[in-house]
Amino acid sequence: MKKILSIAALALLTFSITSCGNCSCCKKTEKRTLSQGQVRIFSHRGGRMEFDENTVTAFEGSYEKGYRGYETDIRMASDGVLILTHDSTLERTTNGTGVLELQSSETIKALETKQGGKVMMFDEFVEWIASKGDMEYVEFELKTKPVELYPEEKLHAMCDEIWTKTQAIKPEGALFLYTSSDERGLLYLKEKYGTDDLLWIVSKPVNDETIETCLGYGIKRIGAKIEGSSRKSVQKAQEKGLIVSLWPSGSVDDIMLGIWLGSNTLCCDVPVEVKDFIEKECPYLDIEF
Repeated sequence: MKKILSIAALALLTFSITSCGNCSCCKKTEKRTLSQGQVRIFSHRGGRMEFDENTVTAFEGSYEKGYRGYETDIRMASDGVLILTHDSTLERTTNGTGVLELQSSETIKALETKQGGKVMMFDEFVEWIASKGDMEYVEFELKTKPVELYPEEKLHAMCDEIWTKTQAIKPEGALFLYTSSDERGLLYLKEKYGTDDLLWIVSKPVNDETIETCLGYGIKRIGAKIEGSSRKSVQKAQEKGLIVSLWPSGSVDDIMLGIWLGSNTLCCDVPVEVKDFIEKECPYLDIEF
């Protein structure tokens, strides 16, 4: 770990000191310079490895640490109510069993998380964002797989509700992104609302295949795996007009590697640890949290 951190930190510090901003080398890389605020580190599910994921406790914990960038996951219960949860099944994160989409919101509300917390409704998350008034960056992930649980009519209703309610409370200057590994919802939002604030998630690295697929959808942001991505492939994606987000980031090591690879944004499962490390060990980095 120390070796990776040392290499990444030294390279980034050297770039910040030696870049003149005028030579051809600097002009090619200026899109990725940290001094221009090109790296956003956001709290993934509120910091799933440090807090009770996708709950108000997690979001508040990251907020108190200074984070104004978040990601959450949204699914729809059998009665049409939207709920924050990553998994379609309830066993990993709650004391419930079975498939969330086949159960009513009242049943879900009666459950507890594995850490004794309350399952958060989407409307509660929207109210929480609105109550802060200073949110800068939020990713709303449309969890619409298995696809057979989300036929077109249900998918469209979900997209419409998420779009309408989040746009109504979006602070001026904030970036709200709508993300998914299921391109159906993204393409629907793009066609109906004319938005480019979309991010396609893929469980593969940034490479020629994933770059071309994302471009083929007409989507300008890609969320790809850190493992297997290279500086060259990330730069190629950016040169083709894509904004790159890399995942997962379950450690300081992962974050530093993601910065070194040139990622524009990084989801973070350990937001407290990462922010403490960067402020103490890398104060020269200009990171947005």
